[in-house]
Amino acid sequence: MAEIIQRDGTWAFDGDALRLTPGRDKNVSVLRKELGELVVPLGALAGVSFEQGKKAGRLRLRLRDGADPLLHATGGRLTEPHDPYQLIVESDRYGVAEYFVDEVRSALLLDQVPAGPVDAYLLPGPSVPLSVSAGDGTAGFDGERIRLEWNWKTEDAKAAAGTRTLALADITGVEWHPAAGLENGHLRFTVRHAPTKAPPKYDPNAVELWGFKKDPLMALVAAAVQARLPHPARAADAHPVDARPELPSPPVASTEDDHDALLRRLRELGELHRTGVLTDEEFALAKQAILKRM
Repeated sequence: MAEIIQRDGTWAFDGDALRLTPGRDKNVSVLRKELGELVVPLGALAGVSFEQGKKAGRLRLRLRDGADPLLHATGGRLTEPHDPYQLIVESDRYGVAEYFVDEVRSALLLDQVPAGPVDAYLLPGPSVPLSVSAGDGTAGFDGERIRLEWNWKTEDAKAAAGTRTLALADITGVEWHPAAGLENGHLRFTVRHAPTKAPPKYDPNAVELWGFKKDPLMALVAAAVQARLPHPARAADAHPVDARPELPSPPVASTEDDHDALLRRLRELGELHRTGVLTDEEFALAKQAILKRM
């Protein structure tokens, strides 16, 4: 067994899995502390490295693409203090860190673990239920439903709709972006049949983040939801292409025949709406597009 104990945390390897425990030092990020101990199976690893510095070094784990819902939901945007797969190593422990790397690399070679992507999550993601307050709202997730509540800092246009509840079955994607420079971050959920390009400030399916201490905790909500969505490698099979009829934009009405064709299309859309093929929102969007051309 290989083990390295530092103020930043403790990493232990027993030949089958790595156990990553965050330290109690005041410099350890709130995200890592809240995430707690991680057990990473050897099969989830693509590699391990150690980088020496003048005052401190850094151990890094590289996971296989698609192995961890947290990494997928955050898209590689977790900065160093919040990345659970990095460990700061004090200079007097460089020898231990190098031994640790050799042990993990030897196990990867002996088990012939491929470095390529996987088609199923090998880590479970954060446990639920959980709730995080940051930015302009609170995001909670119980494993089946997402609840978004707004605070006094929420834009009036978004807060007017009140508390938002989203069923997991209606979610097709989730993403977390940290605030960077003058740009705010967000936690955003993509809802089936309700695409939007609205900024997070006005999007009722997003929490806007402003770069404060608790912002990274929203990544836990994103990861918990992502872990319960179809894996990206299987998403195409899990959600086949929608069988609803396509709604192409009609041509610009320039003749009387074109005008009649648009009227017929309106009637067809109305019939699809009445029979339940089109949702209220889809019908309204398609109707508006046709009326603009009349």
